[in-house]
Amino acid sequence: MSAQQMHTPTADGVARAARKIADLLPKTPLLEAEIGGARIWLKAESLQPIGSFKIRGAWHRMSDLSEAERARGVVGVSSGNHAQGVAWAAQRLGITATIVMPIDAPQVKIDATRSYGAGVVLYDRPGGEDRDEVARRLIGQSGATLVHAFADPWVIEGQGSMGLEIAAQMAARGFDGPTRIVCPCGGGGMTAGLALACPEAAIVPVEPEGWDDVKRSLAAGEILTVGKDAPTTACDALQTPATRPINFAVLQARVPFGLMVTAAEVRAAQRWAIATLHLVLEPGGAAALAAALAGKVDLDGRTAIVLSGGNTDSAAFAKVLSSQD
Repeated sequence: MSAQQMHTPTADGVARAARKIADLLPKTPLLEAEIGGARIWLKAESLQPIGSFKIRGAWHRMSDLSEAERARGVVGVSSGNHAQGVAWAAQRLGITATIVMPIDAPQVKIDATRSYGAGVVLYDRPGGEDRDEVARRLIGQSGATLVHAFADPWVIEGQGSMGLEIAAQMAARGFDGPTRIVCPCGGGGMTAGLALACPEAAIVPVEPEGWDDVKRSLAAGEILTVGKDAPTTACDALQTPATRPINFAVLQARVPFGLMVTAAEVRAAQRWAIATLHLVLEPGGAAALAAALAGKVDLDGRTAIVLSGGNTDSAAFAKVLSSQD
């Protein structure tokens, strides 16, 4: 049995991850704003060194590797944000990293991943090539450790460290912890981690239209996949075919429902963030904010919203700003 199979994500693991991450990274800002007269709390993970929360799980996972595992290197699979997290951590730890990325990933994310010294292997996502099979082949050749983007207990715990930061930052300003945390959701790594970190808060995952497999899985009580006719989406960071059992076990126990947002709602959230917060958000990073702005989630003065990433290229962002929907 592998170390990954033996390890179960826990609240204690989240706390340990938070201590490790606090020694490495400053806390991202928790901003206050209003929507419809209600105070909201916005966790600006787009301001992480790699522009995304993914640095948390990657660091927790990779810094726990044994010397023998480090010597064999790591393999990651990602459309870009987890890729950069793994590459950044690998560079810091002196580990060889290879990332399997889709050929249609934003070029800015591919370039950033390579800039940290990682090797990039592209696969044909539009053509239906199996990224996990590509990763398995690479691991078979090198004996490297897979650092999964969401279905990894250490990654889940690392992402959950954000929830402990949110609660502490609210307490420092004289508020009780969050009643709910609204978060963008792809495979459910962050959602599961937040559920472990903040058991008193309702965790609300938000997915893009047509890619709402977690929302549907929660409603059905079993893991469902994205439909074969799923539309294209600008939320590349949330384009995950299905969650995994390790994530769903936590979600089923602690997360009652999910939400879906449209492409127009996401663009509106991106425009609101730059105008109100002076923050650039990528589409996936704006999904939770989109749900709040669209009135799809209750805002009670203690609702926290995760702004999960800001890795978008200038041309794509300019189109969002100039769009009229």
